[in-house]
Amino acid sequence: MSKRMGEPEVPGPLVGPAEMLTMLGVGRSRLRQITAHPKFPRPFQTLQGGSVWLRSEVEAYIRDYRRPKPPADEDEQG
Repeated sequence: MSKRMGEPEVPGPLVGPAEMLTMLGVGRSRLRQITAHPKFPRPFQTLQGGSVWLRSEVEAYIRDYRRPKPPADEDEQG
């Protein structure tokens, strides 16, 4: 696949809001709050259909700024 003139080179996989909802485990309202946070990465590109982010930057944000989910209770695992 050739790169078109003026298009940024994509340095890795991209994610949109739908993927980030799953990655963060939140709803749409909370996602809007998180993406507005000054520490959240800026979109890689904003398209007519919405913004996209670099997956690696979103994963780094989750690792650095989100509390890990508590482990499942052993009694509930059946």
